[in-house]
Amino acid sequence: MRCARSLVRIQSLRALTAAAGGTVQPAATRKAPHARSLIAHEPCGQALRSLHTACVLLKNRPVATDYQEKSEREGEAAKSLVTYDDLFERAALEAKTKATFNQVLDVFIKRDIRRRGHVEFIYAALRKMPEFGVERDLEVYNKLLDVFPKEIFVPRNYIQRMFNHYPRQQECGVQVLEQMENYGIMPNVQTKVLLVQIFGEKSHPVRKYQRLLYWFPRFKHANPFPVPHQLPQDPVDLARFSLSRIANDLDARVTVYQLPYTDVCETGEEVTQPYVVGIQSPDQRHLLAKHNPSRPVFVEGPFPLWLRKTCVYYYVLRADPLPPEEKVEEPVDPERCFYYPLQLELDLERDLGDDDSFDVDEVDEGPVFAMCMAGRGDQATLAKWISGLQETNPILGRTATVFRLESGVRELQSAAEPEPEARPGEEEEELQSRGVKQ
Repeated sequence: MRCARSLVRIQSLRALTAAAGGTVQPAATRKAPHARSLIAHEPCGQALRSLHTACVLLKNRPVATDYQEKSEREGEAAKSLVTYDDLFERAALEAKTKATFNQVLDVFIKRDIRRRGHVEFIYAALRKMPEFGVERDLEVYNKLLDVFPKEIFVPRNYIQRMFNHYPRQQECGVQVLEQMENYGIMPNVQTKVLLVQIFGEKSHPVRKYQRLLYWFPRFKHANPFPVPHQLPQDPVDLARFSLSRIANDLDARVTVYQLPYTDVCETGEEVTQPYVVGIQSPDQRHLLAKHNPSRPVFVEGPFPLWLRKTCVYYYVLRADPLPPEEKVEEPVDPERCFYYPLQLELDLERDLGDDDSFDVDEVDEGPVFAMCMAGRGDQATLAKWISGLQETNPILGRTATVFRLESGVRELQSAAEPEPEARPGEEEEELQSRGVKQ
């Protein structure tokens, strides 16, 4: 009987709520706990669940709260990104060094035990590493991996491992290893220990680490002409290294014709003389000795050469190719090289399907007799190089030298400026002004 009375009382409350609308809702919400308490304390065979009060409470909640909270969370995420960049910018005001970069990492690690926002912080740190000069420091990469929380992203069963447990964090760890790969940094045992503690043994970052250990030793010495990461700061030493790299001849000799110095004239004016460094091999000297003095030689340039992020310019001393009627084919000495003959006359049997009638564009360029690098690319500086070459190549004293110099790096020509029309006798005057050396 008491259960029946309680049910009748709940039905009456529902009827009053439907009839009165919003005015009776507060009363219903106040009476609902009382009704629920009566039902809970009444001894009956079946438990009753009163869900009406919960529905009323959900209806009273504003709908726009979820969107407001979501926008607030997005705003906090955007603010966190700006805050991480501000940490590095504030540290850069003092000095962009390894110590200041490690100091920013320590500040983030000690600020929160749970390391909230660590993925955004690591991405910001990867972008700022070249500015602080730590993009090739393995210790800094290991400390950056130490920012991840430990033993949280490790999968506990095969299902989590199969469905890429915590994909965003694993992708961030792979990105750290890819930046190490781009800069040629070999990870060590400490890197593996950190990755196993963070992501587990069968995770994607650990597999990326295993691939690096497999391929890096195989491609470490694949380049026969390696370029050091730190190039020489002295321009003369940089010119020596660059010319030796271009020549690709072990017998080539690098000669410094002039070192940079500052001279004081009688009037008290300081005159700075640039450096002049040249290179010439014995084969080039032999070709220049056989050159016809009646045909001029040309000094051309500048030509760019990139060494990592540094661009240098060089000049060449060359001649025009010989006409076909003046070419003389010298017979190859068969005993010149016993193990590797330079000429083979073999009558190979060809199949009917073999087609040797492919076209190859053969461009016959003139011989290059020497190369040089100079601090300035004007005619007066390069004339000192030609004067120094005459000591080992006397034929240059009897050969005309024409300077074909293009506009240098600092001498930029505007494309909008119209070029003046050439007059009939202007071409000969231009050749004379360029300085034909007899």
